[in-house]
Amino acid sequence: MRITQVLTHCALLGTLLVAPWVQSQAQEDIKIGFIVKKPEQAWFINEQRAASEMGNKLGFEVVRLGGEDGQAVLSAIDNLYAQNAQGFVICPPDVRLGPAIMHRARQYDMKVITVDDQFVTADGQPIEDVPHLGMSGTKIGQQVGEAIVVEMKTRGWDPKEVAALRISNNELPTAVERTDGATQSLLAAGFPEDHIFDAPQQNTDTSSAFSAASPVLAQHSDYKHWVIYALNEESVLGGVRATEQYGLDAQDVIGVGINGSGAAFAEFSREKPTGFFGTVAVSSTMHGRQTAENLYYWITEGKVPKANTETAGTLMTRDNWQAVRKALGL
Repeated sequence: MRITQVLTHCALLGTLLVAPWVQSQAQEDIKIGFIVKKPEQAWFINEQRAASEMGNKLGFEVVRLGGEDGQAVLSAIDNLYAQNAQGFVICPPDVRLGPAIMHRARQYDMKVITVDDQFVTADGQPIEDVPHLGMSGTKIGQQVGEAIVVEMKTRGWDPKEVAALRISNNELPTAVERTDGATQSLLAAGFPEDHIFDAPQQNTDTSSAFSAASPVLAQHSDYKHWVIYALNEESVLGGVRATEQYGLDAQDVIGVGINGSGAAFAEFSREKPTGFFGTVAVSSTMHGRQTAENLYYWITEGKVPKANTETAGTLMTRDNWQAVRKALGL
């Protein structure tokens, strides 16, 4: 009888000692990927870093990968499968790749969450059965337009003397939503529609926007003032740099971007103000943290994330950027 009691006590003691180790080991076995289309851009650097920080907090591993085209994305998914990852968060290089990406993910039994840009079908409709976290492109764009209108009034500009440079990428639905939203706000405030000029860009970075903006400025040299908007702040900066090369003074330019990243911080830190007036800041840190956490609990507890979560933006300018950065955890 005493031997039985001793064995029972040992078994209980063993359970108490081993259980925490087993639980920790199980957490360490969870691995997810975080794939972004532009891993060198500050927005995505912050996003991936925040995901890794959440992994450290909850006890899972985050594999950070780049996927700048379809082949790179599929290779990244193969890489994750080889590492026994159970799922991944992705900002795709082309939203139309959604069906192909999901086909590969289902082959590997991986769970998927999209961030920033949402997958679409062949006919352009959102793939709603893949959880998504991002901005409302139209609403964010409207905020950009509203900020431009307010600043134009503050400077006392006559709309007849103002032209708008819309740096656009019509291949990316998110970009169209944002620039269309800004256009809507301008038109609603009485901005002349025939003063809005498109500058189609080949990519979504500063150099591409600079190349797109330069010929438009040269073609419409009769305008005294310019406002600039695009899908992100890197593109707006490209437009601002083009106005500088063209010889326009900073006080004659109002550029408003979207994101709230290192590109904007560097511009606001310059000794003298430039034509980059502001940016509608959204927390890429929050995007990375929340999607990683959502995917972890989906994998471990079966908690399926909301189909579509939209975040709001805050206008960040040279006057308030440090306070907004702190508030949003950027």
